[in-house]
Parts: sequence; C-alpha cells; structure tokens
Amino acid sequence: MGTVYAVGIGPGDRKYYTREAAEVIGRADLIIGYRVYTDLVREHFPDKAYYSTSMRGEQERCRKALEEAASGKNVAVVCSGDAGVYGMAGLLYELSEDYPGTKILVVPGVTAALSGAALLGAPLSNDFCTVSLSDVLTPWEQIEKRLHAAGQGDFVVCLYNPASKNRPEHLLKACRILMEYRSPDTVCGYVRNIGREGEEKRILSLKELAETNVDMFTTVFIGNNSTTLTGGQMVTRRGYDHGI
Repeated sequence: MGTVYAVGIGPGDRKYYTREAAEVIGRADLIIGYRVYTDLVREHFPDKAYYSTSMRGEQERCRKALEEAASGKNVAVVCSGDAGVYGMAGLLYELSEDYPGTKILVVPGVTAALSGAALLGAPLSNDFCTVSLSDVLTPWEQIEKRLHAAGQGDFVVCLYNPASKNRPEHLLKACRILMEYRSPDTVCGYVRNIGREGEEKRILSLKELAETNVDMFTTVFIGNNSTTLTGGQMVTRRGYDHGI
C-alpha cells in the first residue's frame, strides 16, 4: 500500500516550495494535478511520471491518485498554494472512504493570501478572512452572506477566484457589498500570477477595484478601516500606536 501526498507548491516558482514539498515530489512515483500545476512542477522534475487533467477534473485526479496508491505507489497530488486551502486535500479524504487503508498525508504550502500579501506590504497584520468568489461549488447566495459577515466584522478580506469569463461581474458585486460597510477610499490591492512569469501587482481604492478587470490567477485584498497606504505599501495597523 502506497501513500497519497497532498502537496502545496506555493505560487509555482521553486523558491516557494517548502523543503518537505520538494523532498516528497522528488521521491514520488507519480505526480498528479491540474495541468497548469503539473507543468510548473515538470520544469524542475522532468523525469517523473505525470497524470494531469484540465479544470473540473478534480474527482478524476483524486480517484486516480487513490487507485495508484492502493496498488503500492507513492503519489504526489500537487496544488498551487496550500493543498488544504481550496485544494485537493479535503476531496482526497472524502473519496478515501472508497479506498480503505490508503494513507493520506498533507504537505503544507504557501497559500496565495500569504504570498500575495508579502508583495503588497502587510495587509494581513490583523484579523482577516478568505472568501472564494467561485460559485461552481458554493451558491452565490452563500458567498454573499459571507461577504456581508466579513464587512460587518471589519475583516480584511482576501478574495480567491475573483472573476472568470463566465462570471466577470462577481468582483464588482463583492466590492459593492463591502462598500456598505467601509469607505470607497478603502486601501485595496491585487496581485496576478504570484511567483510566475508576468507577475504584477497594484494598490488602489475599493471604488477603483470595483471597476477593475481581473482573472482566476489574481488574488484580491480588500482592506478594513485600519488599512492604510504606508510608504507606498498596503498596511493594516494592529493598534500598537494606541498601546494595545
């Protein structure tokens, strides 16, 4: 019986791999993942065996990993960022009920909230939350409730999957909800292609963000009422200046 490793590879560049992630991938018999992510890994591990699918092939990939592990192979299922944050770790555990005795281990990675925040400054210095704007698996009504709750709680909000060709208006809707609780001048930022070719970042107001076109490779940061532009960087104050 082999082992399935759910491996977070961070933004994609090898420098963001943890040492454990690199070691696990290096000794895996098979590497499985969404085609974009396996292509990133293949650059550094060209001699490995790979199995990849396009978007929406999550269950196929995870079942393949569990089947191969049941036959005795050690399999690395690679995910961008962290495998447990909008990644395949949860689905692997769900499907493992059909493969009793299969061992699953999660190898943490640097999720986009952290790698993107580092490029923008220090937007996550106080309480924050992450919300995915993809309504493929979560009804939009539920996403709206979460955005309202984040606004009411004055959380810094990190948005994953902010827009796609099929839902270009979701970021605009999210910004409008959050403008019910904070100023249109609130400091925000976004980073695209974190750690990959074509990386770009921008700091802008919430009002400007609502009018901005982004894609699935963009991570968006919406500040709270303590977020400022400090030295050209997005910084959320924690309260040290008040002696707290």
